[in-house]
Amino acid sequence: MSSPDEQGAAAEAPLTLAAFARMPITRLKGVGEKREKAFAALGIDNVLDLLMHYPRRYIDRTNEASITDLVPGEEAMVLARVERVSSRKTKNRRTLTTVTVRDRTAQLTCTFFNQPWRERQLQPGTEAVFFGKVDIFRNARQMTNPVVDLVGDKTGRIVPVYPQSEKAGVVTWEIGGAVEEVLRRSASRGIADPVPADVRSQYRLVTRSDAILGIHAPESMGQMVEARKRLVFDELLRVQLALVLRKRALEAVSQGIPHDSGRGLVQRFHANLPFALTGAQQRAIAEIDADLAKPVPMHRLLQGDVGAGKTLVALSALLVGVQGRYQGALMAPTEVLAEQHYIGIRALVADLIIPDDATLLGERPVRVELLTNRTTQSERKRLAADLASGAVDLLVGTHALIQDSVAFRSLGVVVIDEQHRFGVEQRAALRDKSANDAAPDVLVMTATPIPRTAAMTVYGDLDVSVLDELPPGRTPIETQWSRTEADEAAVWQLVRDEVAAGRQAYIVCPLIDESETLEVRSAQETYDELAHGELASLRLGLLHGRMPSADKEQTMRAFRERELEVLVATTVIEVGVDVPNATVMVILDAARFGIAQLHQLRGRVGRGVHISYCRLVGEANTPDGEARLEALVRTTDGFELAEIDLDLRGEGTIMGERQKGRNDLRLASLRRDRDWVERAREAAFALVDADPGLAAHEQLRVEMELILGDNDTEFLLKS
Repeated sequence: MSSPDEQGAAAEAPLTLAAFARMPITRLKGVGEKREKAFAALGIDNVLDLLMHYPRRYIDRTNEASITDLVPGEEAMVLARVERVSSRKTKNRRTLTTVTVRDRTAQLTCTFFNQPWRERQLQPGTEAVFFGKVDIFRNARQMTNPVVDLVGDKTGRIVPVYPQSEKAGVVTWEIGGAVEEVLRRSASRGIADPVPADVRSQYRLVTRSDAILGIHAPESMGQMVEARKRLVFDELLRVQLALVLRKRALEAVSQGIPHDSGRGLVQRFHANLPFALTGAQQRAIAEIDADLAKPVPMHRLLQGDVGAGKTLVALSALLVGVQGRYQGALMAPTEVLAEQHYIGIRALVADLIIPDDATLLGERPVRVELLTNRTTQSERKRLAADLASGAVDLLVGTHALIQDSVAFRSLGVVVIDEQHRFGVEQRAALRDKSANDAAPDVLVMTATPIPRTAAMTVYGDLDVSVLDELPPGRTPIETQWSRTEADEAAVWQLVRDEVAAGRQAYIVCPLIDESETLEVRSAQETYDELAHGELASLRLGLLHGRMPSADKEQTMRAFRERELEVLVATTVIEVGVDVPNATVMVILDAARFGIAQLHQLRGRVGRGVHISYCRLVGEANTPDGEARLEALVRTTDGFELAEIDLDLRGEGTIMGERQKGRNDLRLASLRRDRDWVERAREAAFALVDADPGLAAHEQLRVEMELILGDNDTEFLLKS
């Protein structure tokens, strides 16, 4: 692969990924302007892109399925030759293309709906791989809309099948041929391996050269498995190195506050509670106390299921700061949630007394204040003065907390609720609010359970505490899926019965206004229908995101104070709304919501002493939608649901913004490779702690920056 200007001693060194990235795809034989554009349509611009365009599956010719062995009802893959192809229009004007294929044992019919181009693609004599579910139709084996890979006349034992594009005009054997040329031309120099030999030995990993050869041209499926294992580790190691480098760099330059958690205020707070802490709460508090005692700022994620008692753990952390004469701040994403936190915290600390030399008795109650956009100008002035003097111990609020006019005397602990709703700049602004040089400790809370591996990858520069245990006394929530009209009639009867018994109900819709394109109910339309129909005798309220803040607050307050019996709402009530008297959650067109959102909505009920009900209304038109709703009916464990969600959706949606541009996780799966996430994180800590700037591992550092790119690295590090 070397060019004349690369000759000499340096040119004989093994090729790095950076060197492959500098080689345009036109370096390969037969890749002119037209082929270059075709490869570019697949995201392949250089030789590294080509090497990282991994096969999506393999045909094992040593153990190849034959048509005669296909089992109806199961998915299968066969290599066959096209015998006949024809197309016709059906009664509803759809195109039906029928392709008859044969291998050495039998014949198979493949039918394609609305894919007329298949007639051109699958000419008689074409060899292709057909992958799909096998059915029996008129006593003959059939596949409907199978995945098709054109592989050409391959005779190898293991044939790689690459992601390809009919539109781009590049098929799998052309990709395979280009890869073979790269492997052949780079064989004399070899491929550099930046992962130290002792790390490879510890995790029993093959070399980088063997891995790239084994993933593209394996001689056995066992060799492919070992190759994939190594390349998965590489992908995950790059991500974890970026996170661990960031974490250690923050710790090195940030001066924190070494809090003393043993002075008694927190112990008195716990002793005054009318209930015992759960084991999970005790464990999380101990982990947070250990962080608070360190001279570096805490940066911890507290994740817990709906109702697991996160607020109490967070308040314990805030009070550690207060007993050391520091102030605490809790920032929530909405006024409804901020006000709720304020009411709850004020009630919990009502009997707590702290020393204060400025008072006549030398002590005073813990003072909690609220700051939102609804706080009046005169109240803001008074609050600003009391914050600056240290008279306010705990400030609860929305993003109003980060306005320039807000300044604390000595901010010690910050709690941020539902962190995904705040941008990095907002979080940094709150962290910088202290008048001290020392940075406050930061605890981030989320009620969205995140699978452990995803948390370690998306929030990898935060330490993680998990509340995986619900407090005793939480009433069970009975969940049912109401599919039919008769089921729906029973739902409205349930709402009427619960209201008659003195309870309240939520009804949640996906949209605010009626939409012609989506057959879903809007909140306004549903409110009007129910107010004049099934629930005409009840007091209904309407809540959605487009209402002015004051109207939202007024409606929520009326519901909390039982002036309203039923609240028709959009997902504005998803997070944190706490009305213990509400016992029914009806979710219309439930299949249109994700698992996490459904679980959050369900968590709005079951918060009082009465048994509660969740009703998921409407049909599911996809297998995934059906699986989501069945999972909600089966379990109320948020962490189990998060794992199911990851299995159903894949990690693309979990990784969020990181899926833009070049995706560094091409092989690794947060589902299948859970153990390797932990091993990569362990290895990253060992490497960075022994060599903080990776000075002795320059290739690894360069590779991390090259593959992750600036955008990905910035997203990873912004937590």
